[in-house]
Formats: sequence, structure tokens, C-alpha cells
Amino acid sequence: MHHRSSSFGAARAVHYPLTNSFARFLSVIFHPLLMPTLLFGVLLFQVPSVLGMDAFSSSLRLSLLVLIFVGTFAVPSLLIYYLFRSGYVKSLQLNTLEDRRLPYFLTALVYLFLAYLFTFRMELVSTVAPEIGVLLASTAISILLVGLISLSWQISAHSVGIGGVVGVIGSVMLKFSINDLFIPLLLLVLLTGFVASARLKLNAHTLSQITAGLALGFGVSLLTVIWLI
Repeated sequence: MHHRSSSFGAARAVHYPLTNSFARFLSVIFHPLLMPTLLFGVLLFQVPSVLGMDAFSSSLRLSLLVLIFVGTFAVPSLLIYYLFRSGYVKSLQLNTLEDRRLPYFLTALVYLFLAYLFTFRMELVSTVAPEIGVLLASTAISILLVGLISLSWQISAHSVGIGGVVGVIGSVMLKFSINDLFIPLLLLVLLTGFVASARLKLNAHTLSQITAGLALGFGVSLLTVIWLI
């Protein structure tokens, strides 16, 4: 098993007001692969005008969200399960550096392919909401960076995922002066604290790994919105 840094001993000594079962629940509900669905759920139903989707019905936007869920969660999850069943990874939790590398690189490829589809093959979406493809591509870059970092260090993918959502929502709110995103952003910041605490409670990561994950996810999302959205 991968050895934690020496600073982790101090982190384990801190008491976190979460039970192990609730920490595991938070880790599942806010799994990194579910973060694109959360992000686009907020954008499509809270501020659809940002994506140019405000003229479309709720049912069409829901269909689009389901498609995003299938591509960003279901397909990578099945791929990781196949790797597990085939013996390429030892645990579905991807607890070790050895288990993390191949799944993250393959997942990044899946996300890049999705970005390609949404940008160049789905004409309606690419014409009306090119931002979807851009955000999927930036997510793919974050996942690829996690894979590269995981060659030698176990950065927190949970933190990268939720940090990316906070980065996009916060950046969109500031760039377009959208007050309707204040409450969702506040809730997301609170959830980020819970998720970070859950990962520490489960001894899944050190504080530095979680902090680095938040910085990576937030930074990539912030630059994407500022430069490309």
C-alpha cells in the first residue's frame, strides 16, 4: 500500500465531527465522476441563459443532463469496473497510486471524446451551447493532470472534482454578475468543507493532498471560464 507523508500522522490526530459511515456516504454522493452532472445540473436549471439554453424546455434540458450523466459517469464507471474485473486494478476505490493511473488516463480520454462530440458532432448543442464542450474539455484536462500527478503523489480527486464545480459556478457568477448563483455557490462551498472533512476522516488523503486538489480543480475551472466562456 502507498505510504502517506509524515505530516499525515498529525492530520489523523485531529477529531472530525463526522462518523465513518457519513464520511463514506459523502464520498459516494460527491464522487468525482458525479461532479459534471452536478455542475451542469446547476447551470442548465438555475442559469440556463449562461449556456444559451434558456429558450429550451425543461424536458429537453433534462434529456441533455441525462446524456451528460451517461457519458461522464456511467461510461467511465463501467470502464473502471471492467479494469477491476480484469485485474488491472485491485480495488474499485482506487486507493493506491498503482490503481489510479490507468483509470484516470482512460477517463480523461472518455471526457475528451465527449467534448469532441458536443463540440463538433452534436450540431444543435455545439451551435447553441458550445460552452458545454469547453467545460467538458477542461474537466478532461483536470482528470489528465490528476493522472499525471498520481504517477508519484496521491492528490485528492474528490477535491479536484468539487473544487472544479465551485470554480465554474463562482467564476460564472462574477464574470456575468449573476446573483441567482449566490445560494448555490454558498451551498457548494459548505459541501466542499464536508467532502474535505470526509476524506480526512477516512484517512484517504492528507491535508496537503486535499488542498492541492481544491487548488487544481478551482484553478483550471477559473481559467477556463475567464478565457473561454
